[in-house]
Amino acid sequence: MRTDAAFDSAYFRKYYFSRTTRVTTAAEMRDRAQLIAAILRHAGIPVRSILDAGCGTGLLRKPFAAAMPRARYEGLEASDYLCTRYQWTQGSVVDFAPRSARDLVICYDVLQYLDDRDAARAITNLAKLTTAALYISALTREDWRENCDRTRTDRAVHLRPGDWYRRRLRRRFKYLGFGVWLRKDVTAILWDMERP
Repeated sequence: MRTDAAFDSAYFRKYYFSRTTRVTTAAEMRDRAQLIAAILRHAGIPVRSILDAGCGTGLLRKPFAAAMPRARYEGLEASDYLCTRYQWTQGSVVDFAPRSARDLVICYDVLQYLDDRDAARAITNLAKLTTAALYISALTREDWRENCDRTRTDRAVHLRPGDWYRRRLRRRFKYLGFGVWLRKDVTAILWDMERP
C-alpha cells in the first residue's frame, strides 16, 4: 500500500493532471458538489463550514463555492507535495483534531488508502469533525469488480466490502443517500418515501 511519501508529484500527475489517466474531471466534481448541496438544502441542513479531508488538488473547492457561497472551505491533506503547492492544512483524517467541528465534512476516496485499523479510527474521528453532515466515498471490493475503470484506478489500496464501511458509519450516522450521512443527533425532516 502507499505511504505518505508516495503521494508525490508523480502520483498526482498520473491520477489528476493527465487528461489520459486522470481518475475524475472538474465537471464530475462540480456535479458531486451540486448533488451534496442539494441533498443538504432539501433536508434543511445549513452549511457554513466545510472540511474536505483528503482534498487532493482541491477539485471540490470552486464547485462548493458556487453551490454553497456562504460556506467557508478548508482543505486537509496528508501529502507534503500538495500542502506545499496549495497551502492546505496538513494532517490525517485518522487523528486531525481542530478546535471546532465543521458543518460538512467530505472524505472522498481516502479511506481505501488506510489499513483496517486506521480506516476504523478515521470513521470514528469523522463523527468528531462534523456537527451535522458527512459525504463519504471509498473504493470498495464491489466497486473494483463492477464499477471502476481499472486502467485509471490506483491498485495500491485496501479493498474492503462496502458493508465494512456502512457498519461503522451507522454507529454514529444515519444515511441520507448518494454518500451523504447525518450525525444521529441531527434532525432532518424527510418524507417516508425519501428515506433510504
